[in-house]
Amino acid sequence: MEPDTLNDAQRQAVFHGLPSGAPGGPLLIIAGAGSGKTNTLAHRVAQLVLHGANPQRILLLTFTRRAAAEMTRRAQRTARAASLPWSGTFHAIANRLLRLHALSLGLDPAFTVLDRSDASDLLDVSRHALGYAKLDKRFPKKGTCLAIYSRVVNAQEPLERALARDYPWCEPWHAELKALFAAYVAEKQAHHLLDYDDLLLYWYYLMGDEALAASVSARFDHVLVDEYQDTNALQAAVLLKMKPDGRGLTVVGDDAQSIYAFRAADVANILEFPNRFTPPARVITLEQNYRSRAPILDASNAVIGLAAHRFTKNLFTTRAGGAKPRLVSAADEDAQVQYVVGRILERREAGVALQHQAVLFRAAHHSDLLELELGRRNIPYVKFGGLKFLEAAHVKDIVCVLRWCENLRDNVAAFRVLQLLPGIGPAVADRAAKRLGESGYDLSALGAFTPPSGARDGFSALVDLLQALHGERAPWPGQLGAVRKWYQPHMERLYDHPSERGGDLEQLEHIAAQCPSRERFLSELTLDPPQATGDLAGPPHLDEDFLILSTIHSAKGQEWDSVFVLNAADGAIPSDLAVGSTEQLEEERRLLYVAMTRAKESLDVVHPLKFFIRQQGRHGDAHVYASRTRFIPPAIADKFECIGFGDRPNAVAGSAPVGPRVDVAGKLRAMWR
Repeated sequence: MEPDTLNDAQRQAVFHGLPSGAPGGPLLIIAGAGSGKTNTLAHRVAQLVLHGANPQRILLLTFTRRAAAEMTRRAQRTARAASLPWSGTFHAIANRLLRLHALSLGLDPAFTVLDRSDASDLLDVSRHALGYAKLDKRFPKKGTCLAIYSRVVNAQEPLERALARDYPWCEPWHAELKALFAAYVAEKQAHHLLDYDDLLLYWYYLMGDEALAASVSARFDHVLVDEYQDTNALQAAVLLKMKPDGRGLTVVGDDAQSIYAFRAADVANILEFPNRFTPPARVITLEQNYRSRAPILDASNAVIGLAAHRFTKNLFTTRAGGAKPRLVSAADEDAQVQYVVGRILERREAGVALQHQAVLFRAAHHSDLLELELGRRNIPYVKFGGLKFLEAAHVKDIVCVLRWCENLRDNVAAFRVLQLLPGIGPAVADRAAKRLGESGYDLSALGAFTPPSGARDGFSALVDLLQALHGERAPWPGQLGAVRKWYQPHMERLYDHPSERGGDLEQLEHIAAQCPSRERFLSELTLDPPQATGDLAGPPHLDEDFLILSTIHSAKGQEWDSVFVLNAADGAIPSDLAVGSTEQLEEERRLLYVAMTRAKESLDVVHPLKFFIRQQGRHGDAHVYASRTRFIPPAIADKFECIGFGDRPNAVAGSAPVGPRVDVAGKLRAMWR
């Protein structure tokens, strides 16, 4: 999209404050779904450069590395500019700034960034050390404890409030949780570790010092932020410290797509943005949709039009024609699956490839029955929103070896790597790690450690590997290959399907080849890892085509020709766990809106009338009846084609036939004439 192809609203956003050489006032771009947000932001970056802005002094903040790379590529193509070195995710930029200012913050510049599972394990070490795992009453598990800690940090709210609102059953443990979090922080500091939340927290503290804040702010003339509706309290505060008067600050987002409150995202950040400045920020709304057919937009507008608080906008398109979205009442969950699979195959026969079709759902387990049916019918698929790349054991093993080489104080990585060796369990691994620490992290002391007899050969090979790779002695490009060679026999011994797992490690090497150093590789992999592993649903790359399954949260920012939304029923959308407040309910409405606006050509929203509930105490299994989602009330049902499927009078093609085809009653009567 060249500048002369931009619509009027996009042009206003792109050229805001130009052609003046000085940064313009604050700008909020409300970008409706499919309205060309990425192109608009990329063109704004390009026009800033074309009008004299130094690319080295432009900060572009996104929520995924893919988005940052895409916008950078488009801006470079339009402006034919040099690279934008300060383009990346909030956490990646924080990581770079913290390493630059580490000493001012009491950090070692070689700190390690923990991913979520490692942070959870480290917190569990403190949990056990404090004796909380052996209390008479149930103490929260490590995952819950980390979620509470993360909520408090990112929302910048007191622990008491977080417990009362989101974890009421944990309120009696207030004092113990406070002590646990203090011990967890001390453990991280002792071993030069930062978790995912610390990156933003330390950046927030960095901007709290007047001199340091001035130093950071002076680096950038322009700050542009994508998906501003997804920012939390820390991110919003950092941005206001970066540009307190708003000059040079552009934020883009859509309040109607704010769906990450569980990560402490606050929709109020975008709703209140204009009035953060004097005079208020300029607001430009992008309403022309380039993605969906008009009937899909009509239905989507009707759903979000019932929201309590929002920036008013009405998406429109020049893509006329197309059928109304289908609102399907299926007899039960099995009927829902049969309908969806039937329609997918029908669309495929009509020329819509499986890769251009997606099935979306509120929670990962909602696709269980569908996955069984897809397997039975030999329909390949890839699922997003379940197991993440870094959560796969074999990927984690390799990464931990490299992390330990990078930071010998990283006891979490050391503990995992040592236990890969046959004959070494938790007790021996703990003793070996302690020996290394007592020596001041001298690897020769680890080499002098005596492991159990069955582990000596493997232990010696591991120490040799660590000594070869630690520090700067071994060139980075070959390090991951050396680790893979050492790891291969352990992977074959420990895990099934080693060939499929090997494909993931090849992907890891491909990522490593694009990074200039081990530190950059480890940081970027932790902060923005690939979404899926090769063993989620078999190897779809062996098939010519495959279907997309995704949680709605993971589908945000994507689009497909044909979209199916499962379980559009109260209890699922909205989730029965998210109806405790108006804020939660409104986010569930936005979630449905996001799902619907992923569709380009056809949309099916499916509502099972009956759900099967398993293991309901002494009464056994049971069926419960469900109401259609409250977000599609009768008043807007005319925006859909309402049909039934299964044992219903208005069944559609592919369902059980309506009425008797064989007149059994007549035949029986005829027998006795």
